[in-house]
Amino acid sequence: MKLKNILTPFLFFGLISFFSNPINAQLDLPQGSQRATVSQTVGISEISINYSRPSVKGREIWGKLVPYGMNSLGFGTAKESPWRAGANESTTITFTDEMSIEGAQIEAGTYALFMVIHENDNVDIILSKNSTAWGSYFYNPEDDALKVTVKANKTAHTELLTFDFIAVDKTSATAALKWGEKEIPFKIEVPVSEIVLNDIRHQLEGSAGFSNTSWVQAANYALNNDGDLNEALVWVDGSLSGNFYSQKNYNNTMTKSRILQKMGKKEEALKMVDEAASMANKNQLNALGYQMLNEEENDLAIKFFKLNVKNNPTDANVYDSLGEGYKTIGDKKNAIKNLKKSLTLNPLPAVKANSEKLLKELGVVI
Repeated sequence: MKLKNILTPFLFFGLISFFSNPINAQLDLPQGSQRATVSQTVGISEISINYSRPSVKGREIWGKLVPYGMNSLGFGTAKESPWRAGANESTTITFTDEMSIEGAQIEAGTYALFMVIHENDNVDIILSKNSTAWGSYFYNPEDDALKVTVKANKTAHTELLTFDFIAVDKTSATAALKWGEKEIPFKIEVPVSEIVLNDIRHQLEGSAGFSNTSWVQAANYALNNDGDLNEALVWVDGSLSGNFYSQKNYNNTMTKSRILQKMGKKEEALKMVDEAASMANKNQLNALGYQMLNEEENDLAIKFFKLNVKNNPTDANVYDSLGEGYKTIGDKKNAIKNLKKSLTLNPLPAVKANSEKLLKELGVVI
């Protein structure tokens, strides 16, 4: 009797250890619906979706395996739950920056992605702040960060549940869940310019700010992407003078000219163009001449083409461009003179063809 009483506690604690250890140290084994991640970059921002991929396996999916509407799952704290948009643990979606889904704003972060499927093909997309709960058993509408309604489409059969980005442009991406014969798309829009400009400001405070090129790139981005032109002007001015890294060259001088032009300061802009021309190489000066022709600044165009001829007196292409400039402004005599000169300088085939074409248009028999 004494021996039995002594052993009983040890047997009791041994049984507890035997049954509790497997719970605390479960084996890592493959899941039936395996995990997948899909991501898409828009601008410098990233959207990623992490989900499990069940198969159809001949089952009736919509309205059966995935019931319509909100449902009681018989477990957890939720009275009614949406679909987890996959299998196993919650499907999650992560945004590196603030974005919008179907016009509704969503902050940067990771969210559980739920869906409510309706019989009329409407689908409620729900993003929940509770991204760590298993599935939607503990769904609480108070945790909703976003809820929008989209329309599902009929599509070719997809055996494995799949998230994909079916359309991407400079400022948006359309994500879609495909399973069975249904596709559920939702558009994500990204304020790319705002995000990039904020990132530029941050980068310029770091090592990138010690490079002249960085300030010119920043100014150009603001100029071409609806940034603050006054800020762009400060950036390009910093690259031109006043700092240890400042260096005036063709590129930053032309950038300042374009900023001033967009600000409506045409006279100042043209002065900067004239200054840039003095630093331009042959190809830059040629392009500048054509730019002035397109802007109907004909005197400047001819001035730049003539400067290129002066700097490169044996180059057929600069005579071809000067001849084309004269033709454009209606000076037939000087056009013919320079186009014929181009043909005497052993021009490249493309230059030769252009000079001959222009001469024929001027009535000259080749």
